Amino acid sequence: MLINTLKKYNIILASQSPRRAELMRGLGLNFIQTKLSNTDESYPKGLNKNEIPIYVAQKKSDAYSQKLNDNDILITVDTIVLCNGEVFGKPKDRNDAFNMLKILSNNTHEVISGVYMRSTAKTRSFSVISTVRFKNFTDDEINFYIDTYQPYDKAGSYGIQEWIGFVGLLKIEGSYFNVMGLPTQNLYAELKMFINSK
Repeated sequence: MLINTLKKYNIILASQSPRRAELMRGLGLNFIQTKLSNTDESYPKGLNKNEIPIYVAQKKSDAYSQKLNDNDILITVDTIVLCNGEVFGKPKDRNDAFNMLKILSNNTHEVISGVYMRSTAKTRSFSVISTVRFKNFTDDEINFYIDTYQPYDKAGSYGIQEWIGFVGLLKIEGSYFNVMGLPTQNLYAELKMFINSK
């Protein structure tokens, strides 16, 4: 069983996200969570939508300054929101958050997470796409959500597990946990392939 096999490894989640840590615990994984210093999340123009979060996740991995031991597996993740051909990362300020949510209102968007795994011997990466449809939000609802939940650390300016998801989620295709920020089912499968690959 993968959980027992992984006990031989020291899994490091390089992320300050409490949601990702919660989802890792839900997988039954023993891991250490460590924060990274602020990483430049810019990316070259011309990358396709699947490549963007993988590129940024790799930059986060490269920013991890400690030397890995032979039994370490470092995991870094990045999530973007794509709507009307525009990529939404974390909002710069309140006005940016409002504008993002206004665009997502009564609209369909994609949430794409990129995961990058690294050991001393190899790397592996993958991306996962989920499609989300929101109801039409009033300005009052958007303002209430921003003021109450302060979603400035979240791609697209929202957390699906928060109030806005409870009242506004009309439809989702793909992994719900991916929309939260970590595609758990895919990570479990990819970890299995990672430790079994040469």
